[in-house]
Amino acid sequence: MSLLSKSSFPFARQLFSTILAQRLEIINDHIRFYSQCKPTVDNTRQSEFRFTLPNGNLTNEQRQSYEKNGFLVIRDLVKPETLEIFRKRFQDVCTGKVKVLGMTVMKDVAIAKSEFSHGEKAITKIQDFTLDDELFKYCCLPEIVEYVENFTGPNIMAMHTMLINKPPDPGTQSSRHPLHQDLYYFPFRPVNRIICAWTAMEKVNRQNGCLVVLPGTHTGELLPHGYPDWKGGVNKMYHGIQKFNPSDERIHLEMETGDTVFFHPLLVHGSGMNRSSGFRKAISCHYTDSASEYVECDNTVQDFISKEITAIFRKRTGIEDAGFHDVWKLKSRLVKGERINL
Repeated sequence: MSLLSKSSFPFARQLFSTILAQRLEIINDHIRFYSQCKPTVDNTRQSEFRFTLPNGNLTNEQRQSYEKNGFLVIRDLVKPETLEIFRKRFQDVCTGKVKVLGMTVMKDVAIAKSEFSHGEKAITKIQDFTLDDELFKYCCLPEIVEYVENFTGPNIMAMHTMLINKPPDPGTQSSRHPLHQDLYYFPFRPVNRIICAWTAMEKVNRQNGCLVVLPGTHTGELLPHGYPDWKGGVNKMYHGIQKFNPSDERIHLEMETGDTVFFHPLLVHGSGMNRSSGFRKAISCHYTDSASEYVECDNTVQDFISKEITAIFRKRTGIEDAGFHDVWKLKSRLVKGERINL
């Protein structure tokens, strides 16, 4: 049986309307109070900047350029005398004077059979120098970090580090680096809070194999990668995009000593052959927000590289149950702020 008689319906409706009107008035008061107290937000400007943060040391023009192209070159950012410290450390690593547990030292696929078989000229790259206090200083340079904050925020982790000693090509074209996206190698997200700082340690041009970038590709998706079919051989883990439009615009980033390019992890890029007689050096670090989180890469476009890197890590460490995340947990290092997730 109904709790209300027919005679009580008009009263109930009136009571309900009164309560509803009071609730709406309270809600409207809250909305008016919130609108008065909240900081003014330019929604147009917010939507304009998807890939950068308003940390104050990028101009609007620089932010707009990065939003459009996916990279930003800052000229003369790192002084030559600072880079000389890292050059000397690299030489000490190459000669065996300095040995750092866990740091990866690599040779070009063609070097073992060439004249460059010993010392500095035998080494084309060292990775994971977050494990070396001296080279890690590059990641912490204030002039670098103040730009990095515009992409990561204040809690900054150094994730992937390289000092590249690109050798003169011996005729095999193996000194090339195929077009690729760096995100392919990374099991952490969000993608827009990852940034690479890449500094020329000497003059870099098309003759000695400068970076080449496809502007605007950072707005796309992570593409399938694999080893390119090159007659001269391919360096280990130098995967490249399998399909791309050869008519896409390409920009060759010619740089002077100390010039630094910051670029998005989805930006398609690579480098050409070193046709000079000398080695071309550059130093780089990939950073991310320490609040980023690891993601699963199995059965994704990253499946191939995650299994390859994990297999190498297990062989080197003897940790049979290590996963792709464990590789990054061991070599990442806090640069600034608080270590939150990674």
